[in-house]
Amino acid sequence: MGHKNGWHIKPKETIRDFNKWSVFTVAIVLFMGLPIYTIALRIFSGPGESWQHLVDHVLLDYVGNSLWLILGCTIMTLAMGVSAAWFLSRYHLPGHRWLEWLLILPLAFPSYITAYAYAGFFDYGGSFGRMFQALGLQAPRVDVMNVPGLVFVLSVSLFPYVYVASRAVFVYQSSRLMEASKLLGATEFKTFFKIVLPMARPGIFAGLLLVVMEVLNDYGAAKYYGVSTFTTGIFRAWFALEEPATAIYLSALLLGLVALFVLLERWQRGQKSYALASKSKIKLPKIKASPPKRILFLSIIAVPLVFGFLLPVLQLGHWSVLTFHKVASGAFLGIALKSLGVALLTALLTVMVALMTLYFPVWNRLGFLRKSGKLAILGYAVPGAVLAIGVMIPTLGLDRWLMGVARELFRADVGLLLNGTLGVLVYAYIIRFLAVAANPIQSNQLKIKQSLSDASRLLGRGPWRTFLKIDLPLLKPGLLAAFILVFVDTMKELPLTLILKPYDFNTLAVKAYEYASDEQVMEASLPALCIVLTGVVPIVLLNRFILNDRTD
Repeated sequence: MGHKNGWHIKPKETIRDFNKWSVFTVAIVLFMGLPIYTIALRIFSGPGESWQHLVDHVLLDYVGNSLWLILGCTIMTLAMGVSAAWFLSRYHLPGHRWLEWLLILPLAFPSYITAYAYAGFFDYGGSFGRMFQALGLQAPRVDVMNVPGLVFVLSVSLFPYVYVASRAVFVYQSSRLMEASKLLGATEFKTFFKIVLPMARPGIFAGLLLVVMEVLNDYGAAKYYGVSTFTTGIFRAWFALEEPATAIYLSALLLGLVALFVLLERWQRGQKSYALASKSKIKLPKIKASPPKRILFLSIIAVPLVFGFLLPVLQLGHWSVLTFHKVASGAFLGIALKSLGVALLTALLTVMVALMTLYFPVWNRLGFLRKSGKLAILGYAVPGAVLAIGVMIPTLGLDRWLMGVARELFRADVGLLLNGTLGVLVYAYIIRFLAVAANPIQSNQLKIKQSLSDASRLLGRGPWRTFLKIDLPLLKPGLLAAFILVFVDTMKELPLTLILKPYDFNTLAVKAYEYASDEQVMEASLPALCIVLTGVVPIVLLNRFILNDRTD
């Protein structure tokens, strides 16, 4: 018999409740989840010939380096992000309005570009050595082309994820709990670690999960620094060894590692109730710090800002001036316009698909499909290299089938119709960034009163007309935030683009990577700086949506 809203329902009820939105919901879930289903199914086909060699010689390096990167970046991003968020939320500091959004700007820097900047900065004859020479001193040797150096680069690039998540919680931390703690004789330091930090743990962990996802997705920085990770191993298996089966096995292991962290985040979030901190609408009052403390707090805040944004920008700017005449050309302008075009197209289509995944399941009347839209937004938890392989395998299979049909029916030999096209690349982008678009839209959607939609339905308007007339106008802030986020992420994406891009199509990210791979790091600065500049303005706008508060 079963329950109507569960998985076990009567066949007659299924037929009665089935509508066109049920079809659209299933289609979206299948279409967006195809790469993940492909990876899961191909595991059973067995590994490639070199799999045992990889297990014996390099798999431990992949696992060990990836775990060290996760551990190191976790510690550093927590230290930088949480401390900066707390100091700006709790204390009156000079220039706090500027610092609030300046600390988000490192998000405009792709981690591989930061890696190029620091490799040149600390290289022989680099800016670091010249500064010491100008002072008449011998520069110490700093080697960043290793695992600790990569941890540093990734951390100063990704700490804003933790900062944004932490500050969003700290600003509305319960002042009553703080006062009660002080009345019981606890110091500010003890109150922070005993009261504030545990209450903010879910938000902080959510930001940290994004950091882990980006660390596991990184290819450009790890490849350039010579650090073997799962992502570099997947590229090597696919391109150098030409063994898709081995690449799929590595992808499956990486997906398992990602799933472990996602489950860990869900587990810790579900252990306790944090309603008091999350529902408080009264901002935490700020207190005045003594001058020595102000200097200390500002110095701590300045560290990630200087190393995550200021130094890389200055280094890239210096190189761009030196190499502008060699890099700037009509061809480079064409690459820049193509990058902008594909990012704008991806952002637009991704927002449209995100709306479908949020509304189609609601409009369908089958209870067991109501939450299926969440399956369509798993792409952000899948590293770009894994996703690219998951897209390439079914599209290659479809291409072979189409070539066979053309040969049988029309006696014509045609090439690949899907693979190596812009359409497949954009499709992969949409899957990758669908969750990025869905989150701000869903947050905005929760603020719309259900009574408005109910009133429209009572007046005889269907779900589609109600959406166009009621929901869509009210969703504009969330739609704009989603568009901005996807645009910025598409401009920065590298591993997915490297695998799926058309042969004659280049992006700024790929061009910067190609220059750096050819040991032309200075020439890589102009495309890298263009990516950063196109991300700065959207990142400033992002601050208005995520950190939508002003403190005195």
